[in-house]
Amino acid sequence: MSWFERKVKGITTPTEQKKDAPDGLWFKTPNGKIVHTRELKNNAYVSPEDGFHVRIGSKEYFEIIFDNNKFTEMDAKLTSGDPLKFVDSKPYPKRIVETQSKTQLTDAVRSAHGKMNGIDIVVSCMDFAFIGGSMGSVVGEKIARAIDFALENKMPFLMISKSGGARMMEAGYSLMQMAKTSAKLARLSEAGIPYISLLTDPTTGGVSASYAMLGDFNIAEPGSLIGFAGPRIIRDTVGKDLPKGFQSAEFVLDHGFLDFIVDRRDLKKQLTTLLSMLKN
Repeated sequence: MSWFERKVKGITTPTEQKKDAPDGLWFKTPNGKIVHTRELKNNAYVSPEDGFHVRIGSKEYFEIIFDNNKFTEMDAKLTSGDPLKFVDSKPYPKRIVETQSKTQLTDAVRSAHGKMNGIDIVVSCMDFAFIGGSMGSVVGEKIARAIDFALENKMPFLMISKSGGARMMEAGYSLMQMAKTSAKLARLSEAGIPYISLLTDPTTGGVSASYAMLGDFNIAEPGSLIGFAGPRIIRDTVGKDLPKGFQSAEFVLDHGFLDFIVDRRDLKKQLTTLLSMLKN
């Protein structure tokens, strides 16, 4: 049975000395395509084989949008209070602290200003990793302050939405952010300063019912889930079955709620072209 004995040097490594591949080295898309994470990053976190857009956060979007990843972050230390003394499986303040430790974020949105291909721009970007990108009082306040900065400095404003909706731990305080941000955006419109809303996967609930759909241009990434309530709730409300994929970016575009869909690899170029046209 000598053919079962491996004699080539380097193949006889004892089990205890074998090394596993590090976690996170490869990414598998829903279509089953395997891509190395380094290649994914170099391709704006889009699978080169099937065009699948991987969910990313503010860190990655800022890398894509701002020239040389240089920007000035605003209100970085703003954190949530506990006005309702809310407790579910754990107290709300404890949940906030644990999420901050896990994600290294202070809340579900980050705002910054910098240059995009030489154009001054203000960007607010949501992070789904922070309690599902839920919209609480801090999210609304940081977006409102970013809009104020854009207004004062006459810079275009870009909102990148990625959210499950309002934050239940803040109840009515969360819902108030819909009105507050919408009012701020109205002032931006009155001043003639461009507002571009980018809807990514997913954009739902109170976020889609407020600032996410109020852009001078509403754009989205391919395949993004965009909607208000869940399919079951809508079906029970209207009393009829819904078309397949009715909450996809492509369906929403076909029915007039989006201006266009943009591949993330072309995002910076498309935004630059759009703002250059508006400037002229």
